[in-house]
Amino acid sequence: MLISSPQDKATESSSAIPAIEMVDVELSLGEGASRVHILRGVSLKVGRGEAIGLVGPSGSGKSTLLMTAAGLERPDSGVVRIAGEDITRLSEDRLAEFRGRKIGIVFQAFHLIPTMTALENVAVPLELAGEADAFVRAAAELKAVGLGERLDHYPGQLSGGEQQRVAIARALAPHPAILVADEPTGNLDEETGEEIIRLLFSLKRDRGTTLLLVTHDLDLAERCDHIVRLKNGHIVEERAARAVA
Repeated sequence: MLISSPQDKATESSSAIPAIEMVDVELSLGEGASRVHILRGVSLKVGRGEAIGLVGPSGSGKSTLLMTAAGLERPDSGVVRIAGEDITRLSEDRLAEFRGRKIGIVFQAFHLIPTMTALENVAVPLELAGEADAFVRAAAELKAVGLGERLDHYPGQLSGGEQQRVAIARALAPHPAILVADEPTGNLDEETGEEIIRLLFSLKRDRGTTLLLVTHDLDLAERCDHIVRLKNGHIVEERAARAVA
């Protein structure tokens, strides 16, 4: 008979805590008569290491749900927990610090700083976090995404696919537990987009990262573990995906 130690029980308890938990989240944007209700009573649990595909028509609330889960939008009501931490209670400074440590973000637009090299772009979040080896780690991340020979190139000297690789390296450099990606292939051609998706899922598997992915492409969503479908700010379907390799 095996007897679990207190440390084993603590580990089991920690692993049982969802990576992301949203409870009755309501969110509206705009002011006065132009205020629009975006999320309506959204509740969602995402397990650690899971990949979730968020799908639905334009205006359904996918990107807003993603931004709320990442702490970039504050809900009007409800609770958002990341690894058990209620981020709706954090001050702006604490939230920014928490987000920098725990959450990596990849957008459709690459949002690279044009006057900085690829290496400098990836090193920025590490420097802001006070990491002494920021440039060493940034170089390692760029090598991991296949850009080890492009460290000193500026965004304008890189293709769209290469710029998105830099953005992925920047998002993963602080070793976040959670990666959120909003239409990461939206500005890329089909072949380049497929390369980026294969890279994203490969890095997610290697690092055990939780992935929340917004996409209009149902075939892409099917490569996740679960699919969450939104319509008019509501979650209308949650199901297992086909998990296509």
